[in-house]
Amino acid sequence: CDWVQTFDLFRGKASEDDGSVDDERIVGKFKGSFRMWKCGNDYDADGRCNIMHGMPSNTPVKVLIRVYIVAATNLYPADPDGKADPYIVLQLGKTEIKDRDHYIPKQLNPLFGRSYEMEATFPTKSLLTVTIYDFDLIGTDDLIGSTKIDLENRFYSKYRATCGLPYKYEIEGYNAWRDAMKPTEILTRMCKENGFREPHFRSGKIEVEGKVFVGKTAFMEDGEEVISHEHLALKVLHQWPVIPGAGHKLVPEHVETRPLYHPDKPGIEQGRVRMWVDMFPMDMPPPGPAVDISPRKPKRYELRIIIWNTEDVILEDENFITGQKSSDIYIKGWLKGKEDDKKETDVHYNSLTGEGNFNWRFIFPFNYIPAEKHMVISKRESIFSLDKTERKVPAVLVLQVWDFERLSSNDFLGSVELDLNGFPCGAKSAKKCDLDMIEENSSTKLISIFQQKRLRAWWPLEKSGELTGKVEAEFHLLTGEEAEKNPVGSGRKEPEPLEKPNRPDTSFSWFINPFKCMYYLIWRNYKKYIIIGILLIILTLFIVLLIYTLPAAISTRIMNG
Repeated sequence: CDWVQTFDLFRGKASEDDGSVDDERIVGKFKGSFRMWKCGNDYDADGRCNIMHGMPSNTPVKVLIRVYIVAATNLYPADPDGKADPYIVLQLGKTEIKDRDHYIPKQLNPLFGRSYEMEATFPTKSLLTVTIYDFDLIGTDDLIGSTKIDLENRFYSKYRATCGLPYKYEIEGYNAWRDAMKPTEILTRMCKENGFREPHFRSGKIEVEGKVFVGKTAFMEDGEEVISHEHLALKVLHQWPVIPGAGHKLVPEHVETRPLYHPDKPGIEQGRVRMWVDMFPMDMPPPGPAVDISPRKPKRYELRIIIWNTEDVILEDENFITGQKSSDIYIKGWLKGKEDDKKETDVHYNSLTGEGNFNWRFIFPFNYIPAEKHMVISKRESIFSLDKTERKVPAVLVLQVWDFERLSSNDFLGSVELDLNGFPCGAKSAKKCDLDMIEENSSTKLISIFQQKRLRAWWPLEKSGELTGKVEAEFHLLTGEEAEKNPVGSGRKEPEPLEKPNRPDTSFSWFINPFKCMYYLIWRNYKKYIIIGILLIILTLFIVLLIYTLPAAISTRIMNG
């Protein structure tokens, strides 16, 4: 274990019957270590005790502290609506950083992505307190929870917890080396602190205490060969436990998850914070730049979908006169999470075969983070909300087919959901389109619209596991900038309007065109019977008139004899 440990100092009990809790009796802390060695030759050539070897000096040390707060999870809700508006407060000695301006509205799992710098002097300022508060516009802010870190213990730890060791040595880029010391310098210092001989650097090799580590030390840079032992030295540091006499690992680069506690609720977690701390002595060269952990900014995209046709849509309506089945078909579409931006085609009336013709364009603008494969949706939860709540959801397109009803609610016929990051590539024709395409274990190739950009195909529509129709659609994905340069109209509007579909003559609304409905639904189907009926009516009237007028005519003829 480390040379230094922290022990609580307790106030003595007034009597044996004193029942005060241990936590109430803590009056301070003692930092030190208790060790026992067998007496013997424990002094070096300078007359110093060997057991004191490796212990730091007791002089004040100035240190640059970098605190990275990545996110918090499962925070205790501090607002009546079951949410919180968390922000960060850091305290180190008399130094306090209150980041109230960067609160995250309506979140219990906020993504902060914030980093802070402060200076400390050990041992006078060593206790770092990370606190999460709930922002309130009126009244005082509420404490959610806090966590405390003894930076001095970490700074002097034999596990080298000052700055975690990266897994790769990079000179530039996002993961550029940020420690004040390079791997070869760290390795040399670790050997010195542990009483080892200095490491021996050779071409392709590093030797430490008789242990030889082999690796690449020659690199090409600007067309010239450069010799560097930094990569291999970092490999040696990661394998520090295998060196004879070392026996312990060094702290790697990592993000730690720490529980948050409230003083009024001891022992009950109020959430967790994900963070890490880097420390650099200020008597050494300045470290590299801080890591940028700010949240990724979403990119603007626009998804354009043209609904061309449908086939084999089930027929829900039945003509009460003719008994012929039909459906008044239309298509709905939206992106999951943006249900308030639903689009609908016009209605293809009186489809007698399940075929529908639309030539209708949907336009869906959205914000998207490619690295996370999620859409970012920001909206106010209610009219009383001051800020928009941000949440991330997968990019999933929903297409539905409906039967339009004039005098009652519309009938849902079927749907298909397509994850824009991986969905079936569709069929080239309606005949090849079936439910097997969208089954979980389907062999159909999956594609991403973010890679394909443009696609036209047929997809099945299902309801309760049964095929209820097929839809032909064309997808076209553009960035926000591309969409602004090449605008199009929604539906069949300008710019770049779509042609009206070539629908059969039977496609009309009976409510709007009753005479046309009579022509197509009655006359065309029963024309022969109607003509025969009219002729029979005329013949009947003739016979009735004949019978009615014949006696009078006969009487008149007899009288006039």
